[in-house]
Amino acid sequence: MSTLLYDGGAVLTRQLQKARRAPALMVLTQTMPVAMLLFFGYVLGSALAMPGREYRQFLVPGLLAATAANGLMAGMFTAAQDAHRGVTDRFRSLPMSRTAVPLGQTAADLVTTAVSMVPLMLVGLAMGWRVENGPAGALGALGVLLLFRFATAWVGTYLGLLSRSEEAAGQLGGATFVLPMLSGAYLPTAGLPGWLRAVAEWNPISAVAAAVRTLCGQAGGGAAEAATGAAWPVAHPVAGALLWSLLLLALAVPAATRRYARGRD
Repeated sequence: MSTLLYDGGAVLTRQLQKARRAPALMVLTQTMPVAMLLFFGYVLGSALAMPGREYRQFLVPGLLAATAANGLMAGMFTAAQDAHRGVTDRFRSLPMSRTAVPLGQTAADLVTTAVSMVPLMLVGLAMGWRVENGPAGALGALGVLLLFRFATAWVGTYLGLLSRSEEAAGQLGGATFVLPMLSGAYLPTAGLPGWLRAVAEWNPISAVAAAVRTLCGQAGGGAAEAATGAAWPVAHPVAGALLWSLLLLALAVPAATRRYARGRD
């Protein structure tokens, strides 16, 4: 365990130093969610039946959940980049834990995500979003978000190690942008057609978004969905979000570790 933590810490430090040398990417990572919040909150929100402030109160947790889900794209790109530039092969030749490299990569992504969520939350507060359940609710929501981000980053790491090129990983990662659209992140699922509503409610992002709303004390978190016969993960959002995250971790961690140990075919 000590070897895993030491080696993972070394990879974590490398990834953070790499991120520090790419400030433009960090700025883009932090400004994109804010730009989407402003666009959806003031442009799309004006066309919805929900009043402006009410929709922005609904939207901020959804964007936080979508940011957490972007670990899929980030993990995929990072793993593919290192694999196809020979970095992973050099790590594999060293006497270090096989789990340390993907662990360090996903842990570094977790740190940068925690930092990038701060501007989004601050702008959300300025637009009228509030945490009604106090510090405990806010910390619980943050914990759910970071756990889900950690899980999706592991899934992305596995897919990145499977990719045949950086370009393929980038294209597949870009396609994941549609996943929050097929969820309850931006719009309530109750108004969707039957089959699409079922897809959206079984999307893990819906459960995470609803969990954040519930933990922050927002009306319509989990109880409203339960009253309308929503799917289990959305009707019981905190439990649903935790179970989705743990399931993804249980599947992705051993799969990514085995794939890293095997190397490219």
